[in-house]
Amino acid sequence: MTDRSILITGCSSGIGAHCAERLRETGWRVFAAARKPADVDRLLRAGFEAVRLDYADEASIHDAADSVLAATGHRIDALFNNGAYAQAGAVEDLPTDVLRAEFEANFFGWHTLTRRLIPVMREQGHGRIVQCSSVLGYIPMKYRGAYIASKYALEGLSETMRLELLGTGIHVSLIEPGPIDSLFEPNALEVFRRTIDIDGSIHRETYRTRIARMERGGSASRFKRGPEAVFVKLRHALDAPAPRPRYRVTVPAGVAAGLRRALPTRALHAFLARASDAEK
Repeated sequence: MTDRSILITGCSSGIGAHCAERLRETGWRVFAAARKPADVDRLLRAGFEAVRLDYADEASIHDAADSVLAATGHRIDALFNNGAYAQAGAVEDLPTDVLRAEFEANFFGWHTLTRRLIPVMREQGHGRIVQCSSVLGYIPMKYRGAYIASKYALEGLSETMRLELLGTGIHVSLIEPGPIDSLFEPNALEVFRRTIDIDGSIHRETYRTRIARMERGGSASRFKRGPEAVFVKLRHALDAPAPRPRYRVTVPAGVAAGLRRALPTRALHAFLARASDAEK
């Protein structure tokens, strides 16, 4: 296993940081990517081969890929697209440039990096592409439209890519977490405050309630898991001879998938609307 290499994005904290550390412990050659130079420096000090990669900066994506491929002799065994952020806000409150920025970071940048590495995997005859999606990649919830749209798009593109890569030795898997303990919600709160006219919105009272919840530490769900739950699924997607098309993480992710299969659309949406309103 020691000669296998993987590029992981979003390694500044949370899922990316944990998975990078654990894979390195199991013998993978890990290239850990982060958006901020300070986080790259911290990863370098921790002994990682670290690169700066900002999904919203196409030049940085190509520079990072070139750096990794130069270090490996132009080969890469796996890619874990993971870095993303959540843009909160009702759809009617989302300026189009804010929605566009969400897609740059959560979708278009992933596509640019993946396209850059697929020819390398084709040439060597194998590869694993693992996309960190979300439970919100297959069910909607209120006030998360931008993030949901980016994950729905990711799911569709990834499934199509899986079909197109059949028989090449390149496997594509989606990991779909539910609530995971990380800095995801604090980061989302900072973006929300910066991008949405909270006081000018018809939804301002709901926003204030949600901000208070996020300031208290976000979701207190007893089903929230640590990033190690994602690592278990990632390890299977990387090691299994026939990896699964999708891996659902946490009880809510599995329940949501079951409800989507079992309920008519109107009933499902009524349930999800109530669940959204119940979040305090």
